[in-house]
Amino acid sequence: MAKRGLGKGIGSLMGDYSMEKKVVTGAGSLSTDDNNNSVVMLGVDKITSNPGQPRKHFDTKALQELANSIKEQGVLQPILVEESSDIPGHFIIVAGERRFRASKIADLKHIPSLIKNFTEEQRLEVALIENIQRENLNPIEEAQAYRFLIDQAALSQDEVSKRIGKNRSTIANSLRLLNLDGEMQKSLKEGVISAGHARALLSVVNPADQEILYQRILKDSLSVRQTENEGKSLNEGSRAARKKNPKKDSTERPVEIRRIEEKFLEALGTKVSLKGSLKKGRLEIAFYSADDLERVYQLLAKDDDLFG
Repeated sequence: MAKRGLGKGIGSLMGDYSMEKKVVTGAGSLSTDDNNNSVVMLGVDKITSNPGQPRKHFDTKALQELANSIKEQGVLQPILVEESSDIPGHFIIVAGERRFRASKIADLKHIPSLIKNFTEEQRLEVALIENIQRENLNPIEEAQAYRFLIDQAALSQDEVSKRIGKNRSTIANSLRLLNLDGEMQKSLKEGVISAGHARALLSVVNPADQEILYQRILKDSLSVRQTENEGKSLNEGSRAARKKNPKKDSTERPVEIRRIEEKFLEALGTKVSLKGSLKKGRLEIAFYSADDLERVYQLLAKDDDLFG
């Protein structure tokens, strides 16, 4: 499938707004931002949420705190909207969902808005960038948004990396979280387990062992390091995953070797074992499906598809 560009740069679509800039105008009147873009006060009853908004969970307490701030200070940054193609005179939010929801809680009747036009891919990209910059997405929401960009805009991981401003390995690691089963993804979304726990779970080859380890995390409140160690034991065939002398096991390999392995894990998003020394040896790279093998190959070769 041919790759489709996203048109204008996202910077030109979003503008460069100062969070300290307060738009003070009456209902329906216009002002301009620092880039001479027109900002209009739209009625909140004319605005609806974007169904493609990557962020699905909004913390009630945080929204109330933002609403209290808006009551005192007003809306410091205009939301970004586009006109609805279905209902004339109505608008859909592209960026600024939290400000819009908090403004409604604060009982505002109008909100400063910048009106622009977007393609479907641009709409998601702007919302994704805004949420990532503010660290508002949980790990699964972020991974799902990356997957949408890759699938719908036919972008490579490298292209998404450049647009979002994150390392390619970060994008790859995020996408791997979608390989977790539904219950584990739910725990990650709710903060019961961390992204570090999730990556350790994904390193376990056998799905049954993965479930065993997941239950241990919940029952014993395992740290990420403990989860990684038990995952390694499970992969080596020990369902008990208990070492007679775990302290010795964790220190018998040189620190510099373990540090190198951790760097490979961060870069490739999968378990890498270094056998030998830093001068001579071999690397063992784990993969868990044909897609995972293809992903690792592209990270290493940056070339055509491995199976093409």
